Amino acid sequence: MSKPDRSIDPRILSSAKKVFLTHGFQNASLKEICEDAGITTGALYKRYKGKEALFRAVVEDTVAALDGFVEQRSAAKVSALSDDALVKAWDMDEKNTLEYFQFFYEHHDGFILLLKCAEGTAYSNFQHDWVEKMTVKTYEYFLEARKRGLTHTDISMEELHILLSAFWTTIYEPFIHGFTWTQMEIHCKVICGLFNWYRVLGF
Repeated sequence: MSKPDRSIDPRILSSAKKVFLTHGFQNASLKEICEDAGITTGALYKRYKGKEALFRAVVEDTVAALDGFVEQRSAAKVSALSDDALVKAWDMDEKNTLEYFQFFYEHHDGFILLLKCAEGTAYSNFQHDWVEKMTVKTYEYFLEARKRGLTHTDISMEELHILLSAFWTTIYEPFIHGFTWTQMEIHCKVICGLFNWYRVLGF
């Protein structure tokens, strides 16, 4: 049995990414993607069930990288952290914050697709879902700090989610607005001065 020709797959994905970035998922046309890739719609359907399956394929690597990002930051057992490390976790250090921007910038196009082009796909609520994931682990840090008497502030997970939504919006928006890397570096300094978790959480 002959193996299926996969040589055109990169061309399809490249064209799909370009069209999705330009028009968004809902307004993207498979016909335009196929024409740009120089293939027939039949060739595309042999490889992907439809437009959403194609979108998933385009963002697959980015989604995997983001899942790894969450897993890495969820790996630490908060009960094993020192008091100093537990407090330091809330420090808006410019170097550490810039690492967020560097990570997302490395996955720039896929991140943009998830942020602003995914309406109508399983990733429609990506921004909210991302904050939800980050809130779960972040709240563990807060509860452990309160348990040890490092803070006496009473804050619910729902309220922390709201605060983190504001924080992560300051990370998302530069990508959505097409900031250059230099602009992001400057913006990073601004948000490090804007958020004072020590004061908000009573450390």
